[in-house]
Amino acid sequence: MNLPNKITLTRICMIPVFATVFYLTVIPCNYLIAAVIFAIAAFTDFLDGYLARSMHLVTNLGKFLDPIADKVLVSTAFILLLTRPVAFTVEPFGDWGLLIAGVCISVILGRELIVSGFRMVAAGQHVVLAADKLGKLKTCAQDAAIAVLIACMPFLSEPLGKVAAYIGLAFFFLCTLLTVASGLNYIIRNGDVLRDKPQKTEEE
Repeated sequence: MNLPNKITLTRICMIPVFATVFYLTVIPCNYLIAAVIFAIAAFTDFLDGYLARSMHLVTNLGKFLDPIADKVLVSTAFILLLTRPVAFTVEPFGDWGLLIAGVCISVILGRELIVSGFRMVAAGQHVVLAADKLGKLKTCAQDAAIAVLIACMPFLSEPLGKVAAYIGLAFFFLCTLLTVASGLNYIIRNGDVLRDKPQKTEEE
């Protein structure tokens, strides 16, 4: 197993550690530690891809594991935030913040499932669907939103904590918009994948 794939596997192993630390409030500064773990795991998503391309170590295993690791990490983080939604319910959002966050996260997760489905169909046709710039911007905004929203949770009673929450929410709403835009762009660009191809007969 090459280095990029080992890094990807490390990211997968960090996901349950991240979730455990998030919930272990007996650990001092557990939310800050969880945010750091998430940030490191998110950075490995960039690192393994960069190393695989620059060192010509792209493998089928890496193509399979990398998107799964990325989606599971982000999905887990958003679900964790919904279970402890204090950052979503800061003033002036209140209880409406949880409703809005739930809708946004359902859109984000739905987009990821749709794109994954597209890639599965494309793979069956031996077509590789590359990520676009909007998708990469979406991923950066997601990672920033999650890291900031988790890190600010212990400090929401302080003015700086609330400012950090507003910054995290700004990234969160931005990543939701980018999710919709990149998802639509992905479907439009790759619509041919879903069109049935005429079957060749033996005479042909």
